[in-house]
Amino acid sequence: MTLTEAVRGAFAADGALPRAAEAFRPRDGQTEMALAVADAIETGGALVVEAGTGVGKTFSYLVPALLSGERVLVSTATKTLQDQLFGRDLPRLVEALGVPVRTALLKGRASYLCLHRMEQARRDPGVDRAATVTLARIEQWSQATRTGDLAEMPGLDERSPVLPLVTSTRENCLGSQCPRFRECHVNHARREALAADVVVVNHHLFFADLAVRESGMAELLPTVKVAVFDEAHQLNETGVQFLGRQLGTGQLIDFARDLLAAGLQLARGLADWSGLAGSLDRAGRELRLVVGRSTAGSRLRWTAQAPEGVPPQPWEEALDDLRAACEDAMDALSTVSEIAPDFVRLHERAAGIAERAARFAGPAEPGAVRWVDVGTQLRLVESPLDIAHAVRTRLLGMKDDEDDGAQDEQLTGGRAWIFTSATLGDDARLSWFTEPCGLSSAQVLRVGSPFDYPSQASLYLPANLPKPADPGHSLAVSRLAGQAAQHLGGRTMVLTTTLRALRAIGEDLQRRFDGSRDIEVLVQGQWPKRRLIERFREGSAGGAPGCLLVASASFWEGVDVPGDALELVVIDKLPFPPPGDPLVEARSQRLEAQGRSPFNDYFVPEAAVALKQGAGRLIRRESDRGVLVVCDTRLATMGYGRRLLAALPPMRRLRSGEEFEAALDALAAARLAAA
Repeated sequence: MTLTEAVRGAFAADGALPRAAEAFRPRDGQTEMALAVADAIETGGALVVEAGTGVGKTFSYLVPALLSGERVLVSTATKTLQDQLFGRDLPRLVEALGVPVRTALLKGRASYLCLHRMEQARRDPGVDRAATVTLARIEQWSQATRTGDLAEMPGLDERSPVLPLVTSTRENCLGSQCPRFRECHVNHARREALAADVVVVNHHLFFADLAVRESGMAELLPTVKVAVFDEAHQLNETGVQFLGRQLGTGQLIDFARDLLAAGLQLARGLADWSGLAGSLDRAGRELRLVVGRSTAGSRLRWTAQAPEGVPPQPWEEALDDLRAACEDAMDALSTVSEIAPDFVRLHERAAGIAERAARFAGPAEPGAVRWVDVGTQLRLVESPLDIAHAVRTRLLGMKDDEDDGAQDEQLTGGRAWIFTSATLGDDARLSWFTEPCGLSSAQVLRVGSPFDYPSQASLYLPANLPKPADPGHSLAVSRLAGQAAQHLGGRTMVLTTTLRALRAIGEDLQRRFDGSRDIEVLVQGQWPKRRLIERFREGSAGGAPGCLLVASASFWEGVDVPGDALELVVIDKLPFPPPGDPLVEARSQRLEAQGRSPFNDYFVPEAAVALKQGAGRLIRRESDRGVLVVCDTRLATMGYGRRLLAALPPMRRLRSGEEFEAALDALAAARLAAA
């Protein structure tokens, strides 16, 4: 039996999948995608699949991958999705299909407890009382955990400042010289991965290894026949983070802390550890002070000797002082290197920071863009404009001078590369994704959602709101969302395009519903993301107030709230890329140099994909009902609005405020009738 025949049988009504998924029923789109994946596995090559919400793309790529008998690598966008895939989807399918495969989960270092650093932190006198309590809980948990995966520890805040103290990085890991090397959770996870038939990783880990070849993927990837990238729409932006060069003042502070702790614990009196750490701290602070009071969260262009608005001479002097502080630390560390492997690694870290500082003092690489991220700390970044070159040369094995037409020949008979997501572009070739990812000649398949959007969802474009640039726009959005949430008893998510709008809308709604027993306003940043989503999913269950969530950034995608906990999604503005962002500007300039339109070929496709992602939060199951509101009049008045509307699911249009209120009333009435 061929793989295609086996896959077709598994997706039949009397096949294996009904045993893996409750209420499974054959879907043409899901089977179509699975057969395309099977064909790619049999013939080799790159396949790009846009699979609309509800298709069931996870089963579509896992079933043929498992039935193929080949070694498989699956990469997901986030650690949460990684855990879901490994802990839920894979075991169900392995059991239903009856395939004898060994699976493994592999994350980055920051996900695993480092036993050596935990011991160091416990002895560190600089750790405060609150951190000491958390450390004690982690130490108790460490006695029972098999994997060391900190996501398994109950009640550990993902934002805890203790986490960097008990996890390792590529810079501070001691490797085989570590006294706890044999018990190392990171190495155990890598050994498991190398012995497994199916390995689940995430995009950050994959590209980190592609950049520095350190995570174990260098040994793993050559043995893999099938590589699947789920939520592939994040690949380009994730990849450019790792394929460039970065230097942060936070790195300097972490290094100074580790230097002081190791020096005082292992070589007290042999060097002025406090003075050296103080010099490193000062160098980081001085570099931050040179930048001045730039808005936190902003990006400064860096096309000349110094970033925009920063005086060149003080900037150069601050980089020189940073380098000098690292060199002083290196001199001291070289005198104690034989005492403990910690000092050898600290010396390497100091050399690495000094080398990056020297690189940033010189010109950028050709074809790269530089900028400075401004926050409490600074982050100096030099990045490629996309990952096309890296994908073509490092993944697909093409040579620099080969054009896309040679790709099929390179891949035939080789690995299968599967890239899939619910949103990959707004044209037939999915060029928003394929061009920056170097996949212009890949096979492309678009599979529509099985949801009946005209009956399940409505779209409302309010015509009487202020223009998006007007100061009163955010308050108008807040009023609309607040009134609608009262109709529905919560069940409302407001997605904003900027943190400024997030704060304005969130604060206004919290004032409006302060003391309310019916509506609880949740605002991104006030709780960890996982806790916010859990509370929102609970909705008004158990007599609790209904929820109105105001969020931005990562909440536009990957948030799954099925059922009547979410019935209204409000988007404040069209999600165009910020025009003043250095990376956006550099990409626009490249398109202009090619004689193309940055607005039509970059800004509009970016907005279309982001808008579709945000709208995708509304309908997650065949039984869901809801309304999408886009509070941007440009969608109805500008010519490009038609293109953006076409990217949205085919929802029923509401033409007036009266129709909008009637739709909300209908949702509330249907819920009451079903109760």
